[in-house]
Amino acid sequence: MFGPNGPQTEEELEEMPDAATRYKALKEQQKNDSASNLPSYDVIDNGKEYDIFNVIGDPESFKKFRMKQPPIPYWLETKKGRNGWVQKYMPALPHGSQYRVYFNTPNGPLERVPAWATFVIPDADGKQAVAVHWEPTPEYAYKWKHKQPVKPKSLRIYECHIGISGQEPKISSFNDFISKVLPHVKEAGYNAIQIIGVVEHKDYFTVGYRVTNFYAVSSRYGTPDDFKRLIDEAHGLGLLVFLEIVHSYAAADEMVGLSLFDGTNDCYFHTGKRGLHKFWGTRMFKYGDLDVLHFLLSNLNWWVEEYHVDGFHFHSLSSMLYTHNGFASFTGDMDEYCNQYVDKDALLYLILANEVLHTLHPNVITIAEDATLYPGLCDQTSQGGLGFDYFANLSASEMWLALLENTPDHEWCMSKIVSTLVGNRQNTDKMLLYAENHNQSISGGCSFAEILIGNSLGKSSISQESLVRGCSLHKMIRLITCTIGGHAYLNFMGNEFGHPKRVEFPMSSNNFSFSLANRSWDLLENDVHYQLFSFDKDMMDLDKNGRILSRGLANIHHVNDTTMVISYLRGPNLFVFNFHPVNSYERYTIGVEEAGEYQITLNTDEKKYGGRGLFGHDQNLQRTINRRADGKRICLEVPLPSRSAQVYKLTRILRA
Repeated sequence: MFGPNGPQTEEELEEMPDAATRYKALKEQQKNDSASNLPSYDVIDNGKEYDIFNVIGDPESFKKFRMKQPPIPYWLETKKGRNGWVQKYMPALPHGSQYRVYFNTPNGPLERVPAWATFVIPDADGKQAVAVHWEPTPEYAYKWKHKQPVKPKSLRIYECHIGISGQEPKISSFNDFISKVLPHVKEAGYNAIQIIGVVEHKDYFTVGYRVTNFYAVSSRYGTPDDFKRLIDEAHGLGLLVFLEIVHSYAAADEMVGLSLFDGTNDCYFHTGKRGLHKFWGTRMFKYGDLDVLHFLLSNLNWWVEEYHVDGFHFHSLSSMLYTHNGFASFTGDMDEYCNQYVDKDALLYLILANEVLHTLHPNVITIAEDATLYPGLCDQTSQGGLGFDYFANLSASEMWLALLENTPDHEWCMSKIVSTLVGNRQNTDKMLLYAENHNQSISGGCSFAEILIGNSLGKSSISQESLVRGCSLHKMIRLITCTIGGHAYLNFMGNEFGHPKRVEFPMSSNNFSFSLANRSWDLLENDVHYQLFSFDKDMMDLDKNGRILSRGLANIHHVNDTTMVISYLRGPNLFVFNFHPVNSYERYTIGVEEAGEYQITLNTDEKKYGGRGLFGHDQNLQRTINRRADGKRICLEVPLPSRSAQVYKLTRILRA
């Protein structure tokens, strides 16, 4: 009658007989039961506020009693009927109550927001921050509708920030994101979203990296139930949801968060210089402390259990792995990863984090962001590794930015591009690649689209030649970055259609303006931006339908710095890139593995993508010839317009 499978509200209980009547009815039902199936004692209801057990038998008899069918087990759970149910679901603090904790310290009284608070209203208008007790009664609590999607073999991640996801100059909400952005992500062909800046933080301009309350969803965007609905709706669309988690440091503000939480300087953090990031002014966790380990490991489990997140992107491991916070030169020498500057307690925490997550939640995915590429990031913990599923190759985006800003097109080195994108070939299949993430657009940076095509689309100040160049490189950079490396690719919100504006959060330097803290979705109505989006969508469909990223590593067999041509094979797919700004090739020889007919499945130079459309219809299908090239016994002779890339797929095998 009661319990998890019974009524959940008082209204659903309706009228019921009193306990004595129900007890007599139960005995009537059991009158024909054999004595061996009945316990040797019974429930005696004397009208008291608790149940008395008249124990006559042994533990075996008590076991029989616990196995009895309803209503006796539910009486044990809810005590005395309707009143017991009300008491069970009546929290010590009513839902929505605002509270703080009080410390009586040797230095005087302190009031703090609890470290484990799950919903917090940051200090505003001169009022101190408060925790909000979030525990709706069952009839109002969020009820999940969708199951979590199956873990995919390849990841196409759409990185986003809730607050800047709208077009209006304001802080967007979870509900805005659900209605406007999630459908776009699904249409664009991605299978996961990665949300940054969603954990509670005091200052909006910090993008969310100076976390104050590690268990709380930021109240700027909505309530915890709003965030649950966002994740649930994403799951309904088949999208995984990753959370960028910042366990590498914390906000140093002493009025909110964990700094000087109990009045001492070493409650959660190191004391002295060790406890303060030398460049960012944030507090550094004391990972060797058991209470800190408990706090951080429980935090990871909380987001999975409470919000059903599918994985974590661990932010800035370099700042936690080294006492110099990663601000040192790295040549790749093993001594740099094994010296006195390595924080062994931080290493053990990361190992524990991956071990706990993958044991309790086998489908959870963890991604490491480490600029130093610490050895063994993605090796199993049983083999001495840290246990991550993927690691982000930060050097790829830095290389593209340096080429676009500092190097003329004709001086681009193909060998350097390839070596940077594939790394040292160790754990390349575990690599997450991106051409640009949010770092290129935020904090004074420029998106690649702003560098390549500027903010003057539709105006006479940009020439057609510059526009073609910018769009061509925009597509080629994304295609080679997406397909040459491991099993995961990431793109920041808006960059798929060439968002030409940087992101600037409201702060004192811009008079707290929201003019650049948004995304211009109306640009998709512009021909150029829609063409770039169409290409990115077809690139995602290429992986979705052709399973490009889930295949083995690319066989890079042609890299020519003189002709500026790169070619590689991945399964039955041949990728050919001509980065030369001027030279086109009518019949360029590329070696292949299999003899047969190769059909173009994606061409950056098509007019529907803003290209020049130099390919004739008869050139979309190419047949191999018997000639050795690139170490292969057969080859293709393909047309290669300048600044273009083509993807060929083997559609018909020819046998000798």
